[in-house]
Amino acid sequence: MHTTCNLKTTALCEACRKAGGKMVDFHGWLLPVQFDGILAEHKAVRESAGMFDVSHMGQIFVEGLNAWPFLQQISCNNIKNGPAEGTYFHILTDEGTIIDDAIAFCLSPEKFLVVVNAACVDEDFAWLKKHASAFHVTVRNESAAWSMLAVQGPKAVQTLDQILPGVKDLPRFHISPLTMFGADGYVTRTGYTGEDGVEIMLPNAQITDLWNVLLQLGIKPCGLGARDVLRLEAGYLLNGEDANQTRTPYEANCGWVVKLSKENFIGKAALETKKQAGFENRLVGFVLKSPGVPRAGCKIFANGQEAGYVTSGTFSPLFKGIAVGYLNSKVPVGAEVEIEIHGRRLPAEVVKPPFYKNRV
Repeated sequence: MHTTCNLKTTALCEACRKAGGKMVDFHGWLLPVQFDGILAEHKAVRESAGMFDVSHMGQIFVEGLNAWPFLQQISCNNIKNGPAEGTYFHILTDEGTIIDDAIAFCLSPEKFLVVVNAACVDEDFAWLKKHASAFHVTVRNESAAWSMLAVQGPKAVQTLDQILPGVKDLPRFHISPLTMFGADGYVTRTGYTGEDGVEIMLPNAQITDLWNVLLQLGIKPCGLGARDVLRLEAGYLLNGEDANQTRTPYEANCGWVVKLSKENFIGKAALETKKQAGFENRLVGFVLKSPGVPRAGCKIFANGQEAGYVTSGTFSPLFKGIAVGYLNSKVPVGAEVEIEIHGRRLPAEVVKPPFYKNRV
């Protein structure tokens, strides 16, 4: 990675510019917000295949005899330790609130790759290092050395099979080593769009070669704008907005990642206490009943009284105005509320995310 005008750039920055990417500041990174346009890129991912430069995300390796017990302590979820298995989990504070959401992949019983959000790399690494000594494991932040392309869409895996034979046989939430352009890397089968797809991780020097091959295969470059619409439709959290250190997984509609039956993990005692007491607010979805685009920070009213606020909102080509936000727990799913947009209160229905049902 490099730094330009105080903004970090990925190894694909110039390739994105060449492809017509409109570059913007995203949490200190210079990344493409769009290429041909959000609607066209959304359509490509929902109907065919699109690719995203996600090289800003972090790669933290955990190694040692106690790598798995250590991650069990760090995670509120049960980390899978079978060969090539991956687990979505939350890293919590001692108070049970969300530092980050991440995915841990088992490379071997004594080595895991943890993929974390870009804005949290340094904080996550410091948190893991803080707790690693008690388990005698090594924690290495190799984020600067790796680049990553996410290829998503109903035709993504089929298209990639031309250059990665057998990738279609990789199960969901699994990882496999690969060699491309003379370099070793990894391919994972997860996603952030609600469609099938993979992420390919390669050293920085080889990622542009991959980008160019994918362009030749007809995979459409896509930016942050389309990615945000796609992930919101699919009900995925945006860390820092929908989830942060003021909220627990229960409030963030992710109680399923909390395994209180585990012997212990950071934040467990606090979560047990808070769950017993109940939560005043919870993250829910909203679909506008009239034209408008809800945005983060918009107030939500129920029965004329302020009852919450929007954390993420957008215009969806599938559903028009949609949002998620924190709402008073007494307001049920199916209720009609109002979202205040530019001084006008617009009617909306409370729904349970996701808006778009995953095909995978």
